[in-house]
Amino acid sequence: MSKKKEDKKAEKKHHPVVTKKSLEFFEKYINNPSPTGFEWTGQQLWLDYLKPYIDDHFVDNYGTAVGIINPKAEYKVVIEAHADEISWFVNYITNDGLIYVIRNGGSDHQIAPSKRVNIHTDKGIVKAVFGWPAIHTRNGEKEETPTLKNIFLDCGCTSKEEVEKLGIHVGCVITYEDEFMVLNDRYYVGRALDNRAGGFMIAEVARLLKENKKKLPFGLYIVNSVQEEIGLRGAEMIADRIKPNVAIVTDVTHDTTTPMINKITQGDLSCGKGPVVSYAPAVHTNLNKLLIETAEKSEIPFQRQASSRSTGTDTDAFAYSNGGVFSALISLPLRYMHTTVEMIHKEDVDNVIRLIYESLLNIKEGQDFRYIK
Repeated sequence: MSKKKEDKKAEKKHHPVVTKKSLEFFEKYINNPSPTGFEWTGQQLWLDYLKPYIDDHFVDNYGTAVGIINPKAEYKVVIEAHADEISWFVNYITNDGLIYVIRNGGSDHQIAPSKRVNIHTDKGIVKAVFGWPAIHTRNGEKEETPTLKNIFLDCGCTSKEEVEKLGIHVGCVITYEDEFMVLNDRYYVGRALDNRAGGFMIAEVARLLKENKKKLPFGLYIVNSVQEEIGLRGAEMIADRIKPNVAIVTDVTHDTTTPMINKITQGDLSCGKGPVVSYAPAVHTNLNKLLIETAEKSEIPFQRQASSRSTGTDTDAFAYSNGGVFSALISLPLRYMHTTVEMIHKEDVDNVIRLIYESLLNIKEGQDFRYIK
């Protein structure tokens, strides 16, 4: 074999990170509903998994969970994801026992018809479906499309009183019941991979640090924030409490290779080609350079993305907190965002974990990333 072919083969070598045990946790974590404002059961699962790998932890008033390594260190580095998933609220119950909804986060009304859901009540889960008129009855010249004004839930009741007896009331939160699966031994598929995949990945970073007996010269705060989907609210609160020096945020971004996505406006990004580093005003260039140099040195494949004005992720909340925090974003390419069949590539998950882990090992105690000193 020629040297050129050997080099090419070496470049394609993948380093698995996720173990059988950690994958079992990931599946359980994804399947557990954690809608915005109601994240606590998922946060408990996450903390229980994380605790063997950290020195301390705390949970703030609204449920953001934080694991800490070296809690007494003065210089603080955050690695962060968000824990909440999009969902619905019960908004109106008709006299005939049908239920109309409003969004809790960016839920997509177009995918709702015929989906099965769980309505969360004080009495437990109530099953329901998003009903939709049969094709035989939709015979107008122009078909009506799903909107927030016409999608509705049917829980098998025939009156408002019957619905209420089940424990359903205005304000009950609703989640889809779709669960985790592995597709073609290549993709993880499920609802809420945006962004509980991120929570999983930062927990895996903590696991690697512990198992590899790495000692960091700074305090590491592993942060799983709440309420990102309605405006980065959890990150705002926790950034103010921790007051970090550096923040590396991970979230998902769009795989733009599927149909009906314009690469001219959305960029050219693909599942399976590695983590995505972002360019945006909130992304600190010098910290971003450290991520890129780390990826190149560690032979981790990566992609690049530009964001106009803001990243739309918790990066913005950390960057503009406390007089300015050195912040950067590592994104995981994802197909079919805000649906129940979100897809991420197994190798991308491994490589995001590796990139965060290796980047932490390259950050020095008290490192000053300022442009002008």
